[in-house]
Amino acid sequence: MTDTATLLIVDDLPQNVRLLEAILAPRGYATVSAASGREAIDVLARAPVDLVLLDIVMPEMDGYATCRAIRDDPATAFLPIVMITASGEQEKLAAIEAGADDFVTKPFEQSELLARVRSLLRIKLYHDTIERQTAELAAWNEQLEQRVTEQVEQLERLARLRRFLPPQIAELVVSSGDESFLESHRREITVVFCDLRGFTSFAETVEPEDVMRVLDEYHRALGDLVHRFEGTLERFAGDGLMVVFNDPIRCDDAPQRAVKMAVAMRARIAQLEQEWRRRGHDLGFGVGVAQGHATLGLVGYEGRSDYTAIGSVTNAAARLCAEAQPGQILITQRVHAGAEDLIVVDQVGDLSLRGFSRPMRAYNIVGLDEARVP
Repeated sequence: MTDTATLLIVDDLPQNVRLLEAILAPRGYATVSAASGREAIDVLARAPVDLVLLDIVMPEMDGYATCRAIRDDPATAFLPIVMITASGEQEKLAAIEAGADDFVTKPFEQSELLARVRSLLRIKLYHDTIERQTAELAAWNEQLEQRVTEQVEQLERLARLRRFLPPQIAELVVSSGDESFLESHRREITVVFCDLRGFTSFAETVEPEDVMRVLDEYHRALGDLVHRFEGTLERFAGDGLMVVFNDPIRCDDAPQRAVKMAVAMRARIAQLEQEWRRRGHDLGFGVGVAQGHATLGLVGYEGRSDYTAIGSVTNAAARLCAEAQPGQILITQRVHAGAEDLIVVDQVGDLSLRGFSRPMRAYNIVGLDEARVP
């Protein structure tokens, strides 16, 4: 610090200032001077200083008053001050009471003066280091708090999105920060609706714990497939489950993905049905798949909202599901056209569905054409 430290010499006698400059300059110290206490205060306000050499006897504002003024200013409260005193012990005591860190007695020894200067500059260096580290720590804490806040917000967004999006897609949306897809919009989608045959009578005749166990097994099995095929879980209520493809993440093969997932669901539930029958539960599984335009976006209120699709296409999938016999996957003509290269079907015929004025042609998926499924 000795090669960059700046020392302020405060003395009303020019010869005393020149003497101190002659001692300090050859040792690498930069010096500035002030002929009075008030001038010293002005210098400190304008430029950084590392140490003050302050004479006591000055007109108007003596060294004691100047020292107290320096200590009263928060910007210079810890600035090292060396008072230059006469030999009297009373002056030394008054210098310390005024806030001086050290003192030298006139006439002073050069070596003593330089030793005291070096000692106080080392202390100031430590103080400056602590202040800098404290400021850096405060800045780091602020950044950490900001990061924690952002991470909490991301986790909250991720938890909200994971209610209806596959985890990998939810994480992608959170990392990009783009939630514009949640705003209301219109798009063509493929909808898969499925539920359990005989679930209502089952729930009425068994213990609630048995119902919860079956639903847990059912949701776990189907939820895994929804995520694997990257569908959007629009809702599940009891045994009813609705999955959307081509929104919010677009996919060109929405009908193909939908029918592949439906077939996989049927196979997975068939395995569960064997266990359920062993426990005395007579349950079946039906699926309806439809394609068409819908309006999609968030509905609800602050603190509780869901991503939903509104349109006749969702009703068509639900009505087809209601018509399906256990083990059937009923699809509309548009879904059949979009996935016919991958599936083997039986034509069911035209179905009169509740809520639709005209009969709807439907097909039952027998299975996938293994030769064509990638």
